[in-house]
Amino acid sequence: MAIYCYDPAPYNGRPILLLHGLGADGHSWGLQFPALIEAGFRPIAPDLPGFGHSSVVEPHWDIPSITALMADWLQGRFETPMPVAGLSMGGTIALQLTLTRPDLVNRLALVSTFAFLRPRHWQDLTYLLKRFLVAVTRGSAAQADMVAFHLFPNPDQADLRRELVQLIDESDPEVYRTAMRALVRFDGRRRLSEIHIPTMVISGALDSTVPIETQRELARGIPGAQHVIIPGARHAVIADQTARFNSVLLDFLQPAGQPSQSETFRTP
Repeated sequence: MAIYCYDPAPYNGRPILLLHGLGADGHSWGLQFPALIEAGFRPIAPDLPGFGHSSVVEPHWDIPSITALMADWLQGRFETPMPVAGLSMGGTIALQLTLTRPDLVNRLALVSTFAFLRPRHWQDLTYLLKRFLVAVTRGSAAQADMVAFHLFPNPDQADLRRELVQLIDESDPEVYRTAMRALVRFDGRRRLSEIHIPTMVISGALDSTVPIETQRELARGIPGAQHVIIPGARHAVIADQTARFNSVLLDFLQPAGQPSQSETFRTP
């Protein structure tokens, strides 16, 4: 298996693993690279197997299998344990990695993600069903525009929409469909209480892909977890509210102390 990885600051001594969302690649964290590097971190942002430039050799793409592959890839290449941040699909892999290989993770940031995803409202169900059916019947590229406008609806986000459409167009259609099915099947709720490292759940207040209540439940299930909701942000909070997100992430990575479990509404 060949894993392609963005490693823009190998000279820095504090690695942090960044795991991307469905249809994206490691460079989707590019807006975080400068802030992390300036703070002394070494961003490690791989293309997950089957996405971007990374090959996939497993005939069955699922969260446990991909997590195990990524754990094997990490070990021996980078100094561990390290902080791990995951967005959406990447967050489920970050969760699984923390549960199955706690020796590799010392701090966990879960962004726009979930332990178990079930739509709560008909609007959420309609979008997810339409997205899945279009991907299955017409291919991942056919639903690229729909996803792009859902994540980046504002007129000034045209560049972000174009970049996302291109990434989805370049994805392996079979891997994309299989990953969607894997996310629907994922259920990490029963093991959340096993996580005993500093954890932060970061949500966009306007996220219509993973409901806020689902993200609240994720935070409540992890002992001592913080939950920060960023105003004005949607599911792709790392791109549509970059400065606010970076401030929240860096505060978490370099805290004066770890507060007790709480939910915070913050406008950095």
